[in-house]
Amino acid sequence: MSPNNVANVGIESILGLQTQTPFQRLIGAQSFWVTVALAVICAVMAYLQPASFATPENFYNITRNFSFIGIMALGMTVVIATGGIDLSVGSIMGLTAVCCGLTLEAGYPWWAAVVVGLFAGFCAGLINGLVIAYVGLSPFVTTLGMLSIARSVAVVLSGNRMLYKFGPSGPAFKYLGGGAWQVTPGFELSFPLLFLILLTVILALVYKMTAWGRHVLAIGGNEQAALLTGVPVKAIKVQVYVVSGMAAAFAAILNVGWSGSAINALGATYELLAISAAVIGGAKLMGGEASAFGAFVGAALIFTIRNALLMQGVDSNWQGTFVGAFLIAAVYLGKVRGARRE
Repeated sequence: MSPNNVANVGIESILGLQTQTPFQRLIGAQSFWVTVALAVICAVMAYLQPASFATPENFYNITRNFSFIGIMALGMTVVIATGGIDLSVGSIMGLTAVCCGLTLEAGYPWWAAVVVGLFAGFCAGLINGLVIAYVGLSPFVTTLGMLSIARSVAVVLSGNRMLYKFGPSGPAFKYLGGGAWQVTPGFELSFPLLFLILLTVILALVYKMTAWGRHVLAIGGNEQAALLTGVPVKAIKVQVYVVSGMAAAFAAILNVGWSGSAINALGATYELLAISAAVIGGAKLMGGEASAFGAFVGAALIFTIRNALLMQGVDSNWQGTFVGAFLIAAVYLGKVRGARRE
């Protein structure tokens, strides 16, 4: 049996898919129950606040707002699938924002700002991956260090000031993150949401149909076994942190375009939201299991809860309590599911 086949069999065993019907896999997926919870919350809020919650404007705001975190969460799922963690994504957002702002301020075209921003995310992710894979430091310590480094570099580069004079390419750059597709008169889908949907589909196909996706899951399921079956563990570890860094950078590019300004504080604490979205959606913190759709619906649930609490007049300081409770419940549910499979 070839190394790839061994890895595939191992993954199927880890995920418990060999003896399950499609329906059993559906109801056994954490993302399915998160989707049910999201639908219930939306139904209840539409009943309680029909004039404010169930409106095209509110739908647009919620979906746009969770799209930034959703894109970050997609990158985070790839890292978590290998058994790692990336605490630096929020700071990478701040660094990317400053790089984009400075590029536009210097008069360069909008696409140059996008390239520079993505390159900043690539470099930060590459450093994380190289240190973790080849130096052997833990993901927690390495990315915690990058959290501080990226934020510090962002402050120095920006001179600790807001960047908003985007030059001649400013309108085009702002349209990238602030534009929308009009589905029908009065109903629009923001560009960030459309990008999130596209990236979710792409990552889902990568997990399902590519050797790289299977290898990512195999590393998280059993790194030593993956190594013995020929999986290039170190190279893939570097790659997943690059993906995470570039996902955070892309989210920052869209966010800066939407807000119309770049600040070095962008993304502060966003790493917690990205991790929460990924885990609530079914990513297993010990590795070996992740879902692109789960990251999408996890981010949607978090921001729908926040929106619902505000509309019900609940103090915004309680938002973290509810999100934290869902996170703990998601981890516990994942533990129960894992115990049942064993």
